[in-house]
Amino acid sequence: MTIRVLLADDQEIVRTGLRTILDAQDGISVVAVASDGGEAVRLARAHRPDVCLLDLRMPVLDGVAATREIAGPGVADPIPVVVITTFDLDEHVHAALRAGARGFLLKDAGPDLLAQAVRAAAAGDALIDPTVTVRLLAHFADSAPRPPAPAEPLTDREEAVLRRVAAGRTNGEVAAELHLSLSTVKTHLGAVLAKTGTRNRVEVARWAIESGLTGS
Repeated sequence: MTIRVLLADDQEIVRTGLRTILDAQDGISVVAVASDGGEAVRLARAHRPDVCLLDLRMPVLDGVAATREIAGPGVADPIPVVVITTFDLDEHVHAALRAGARGFLLKDAGPDLLAQAVRAAAAGDALIDPTVTVRLLAHFADSAPRPPAPAEPLTDREEAVLRRVAAGRTNGEVAAELHLSLSTVKTHLGAVLAKTGTRNRVEVARWAIESGLTGS
């Protein structure tokens, strides 16, 4: 099955480069290209791609506002969004995560990581550039309001999984560290998402960091 991608960036050279990279990947196809956030929202609603890849700094609607329109909490049928930026400690990145983005990358992430992020988003998972995952979220943790307590207390195993997800580990890495099967890790993570009221790895990582649950 081909993953259909909408790409939005206000710089033509960047759009061309990203499209070339994505179209060269097996199972990924760019089906729509936008030069501003407003156009990205319109094309997303018209084409219903599997993943939207949005620049954060665009005219008409910036990446945060466009993400909120495409994937925000109030959207009935959200489309997965991955945001891209040249700024690894930009407050707009954090705002995009709050607006519903499933992950983010730096523009110099490279073809492999770009394709991984698109595939992860399409699969209902998330991928954040590992060079900035913890640093960026932790940068805003002190100023962010403390999130509500989980609906039910986390078990020791669930908390162990959560701490590792917040540190940027993949499910496979968590499984190896805790000597669990991949399916068991996914089950624990699903329970954590339900208890914390978060929707994906990005949101639950932010929840953990803002709650002070960091480290292994």
